Amino acid sequence: MDRTKSLSLAALAALFVGGFASGDALALPRDPYLQKVGPDTATVAFRLASNCSNAQVRYGMGNTSQTAKSPASAKIHAVVLTGLSPATTYTYSVDGCGETTPAKTFSTAPVPGTRRVHFAAVGDFGTGGSDQKKVAASMLTNKPELFVALGDNAYASGTEAEFQNNLFTPMAALLSQVPMFATPGNHEYVTQEAQPYLDNLYLPTNNPEGSERYYSFDWGHVHFVSIDSNCAVGLASASKCTLAAQKAFVEKDLAATTQPWKVVFFHHPSWSSGEHGSQLTMRRQFGPLFEKYGVDLVLTGHDHDYERSKPMLGDAEAGRNESGIPYLVVGGGGATLRTFATSRPSWSVIRDDAAHGFLDVDVVEGTLTAKLVKTDGGVLDTFTLSKTLPAPPEQPQGTLNVAVNSASGAAPHTASFTATAPQANATITWDFGDGATAEGPQAQHVFAQAGTYTVTARATVQGAAPLTATTVVTVTSNGTTGPGTDPGNGNGNGNGEDPGTTPSDPDPRPEVPATPTTPGVTPGDGEGSNGPGGCAAGPSAALIPAAAALVAGLVRRRRRVR
Repeated sequence: MDRTKSLSLAALAALFVGGFASGDALALPRDPYLQKVGPDTATVAFRLASNCSNAQVRYGMGNTSQTAKSPASAKIHAVVLTGLSPATTYTYSVDGCGETTPAKTFSTAPVPGTRRVHFAAVGDFGTGGSDQKKVAASMLTNKPELFVALGDNAYASGTEAEFQNNLFTPMAALLSQVPMFATPGNHEYVTQEAQPYLDNLYLPTNNPEGSERYYSFDWGHVHFVSIDSNCAVGLASASKCTLAAQKAFVEKDLAATTQPWKVVFFHHPSWSSGEHGSQLTMRRQFGPLFEKYGVDLVLTGHDHDYERSKPMLGDAEAGRNESGIPYLVVGGGGATLRTFATSRPSWSVIRDDAAHGFLDVDVVEGTLTAKLVKTDGGVLDTFTLSKTLPAPPEQPQGTLNVAVNSASGAAPHTASFTATAPQANATITWDFGDGATAEGPQAQHVFAQAGTYTVTARATVQGAAPLTATTVVTVTSNGTTGPGTDPGNGNGNGNGEDPGTTPSDPDPRPEVPATPTTPGVTPGDGEGSNGPGGCAAGPSAALIPAAAALVAGLVRRRRRVR
């Protein structure tokens, strides 16, 4: 073989392998993504190509001088940052196995009651295709504080691989800077009743079951409620969630909130003239609760189009002197759009089946302004809701401090908490992150199941906005070494693999045990993708094997022509 040409091949191999592997960025199979961001806490989740016991997040205001170590030693990591300042921009990066990711930024939520909120919402996006990428890029350009995802986050079946290829890869830039609060779609339920959805996302757990399938949270003066509509329409077994349990939670939750704006989101639309049409179970089971407790806006997906109803009351339009609720279908997130087969009904204000886009919503004081932003930057629809708000409460003075006597342990784990408020007459309430609550400056709670729980204390003084503070309790399964370790998931195969996944798939999130597929749950309605997803590995991890294959091919070719 000609030595000159041999050296050329060697140089080419070095260029590919060395060039792609020696960058400053850490080659993660999945870039960091933000979950459960609040006024003083945020979860940074990420995945590494191999087990790593020294992974950590570096963060700070304008720098990365602080560190938070991951409790995990495997590939799957979720690091909870605490003690953050409300409505503040933080810079962060991930360290793992001696390398560091490029710095990203995110903003914490404002103090509850803050009268300025900016969020984005869309569903039916998880295809991995070009339209989804355009919607995500347009959303990031508008810089929302949070992203409300309306279901069908990973087509076509919500598998582990599809979450990687059709959600985390095409939307990496958005999810690393804007926290996503999701609801499951019917396509997530195709695989193990949405178990990969639960394995990949870290969502609030403030319902009595401690489930992430449905929940609520405050962002400023807006109260959000996420409902799992699959439970209502028969896609979920009773062991996962029930209509009755969700209705009880929604009623209690809406009755208790003190925020003036209430937004509810789920997947199957109560009002739609699209291909699937109106889901009457959702309308009739939950509509009366929305009306009773003054819900302002209901956001859904499922139909691949955009549609806004008039203010609705019961099964009809609200009268001139009645208060109704506008119901929106925002299903143009990336999946193939579907033509309306019927004429526009009288209750429908506007509908469109030709443009992909997302809903951009500003809520300032007593005015909510929403617009459907298309991927070309144009605005398809805009509307305004208004209400009179009482005078803002006096801003709280001082800091609420929270201490916990035992922040980690094996289930069932007992922890005691103490809250110290700056005002002697403050009323202290606790939310333990698993649906349980308590009142008083001291509280004790038993965490029955493994998981990572954000415990929130709230100090309230009449006439003033509340003070909040959080702490994190990590509970492992009996016999495990800690969250993020890889002991197997109890499915009987002994290798930690999730039944129904391939050996190359990452193990499920350790604190959420895998569940067997439920007989009788069939794929959804055939909703498709408009394009292939990205690679399951990060750029370097994907390119190095490709480069090696190319070089090997060149060598084989040289041998054939010798």
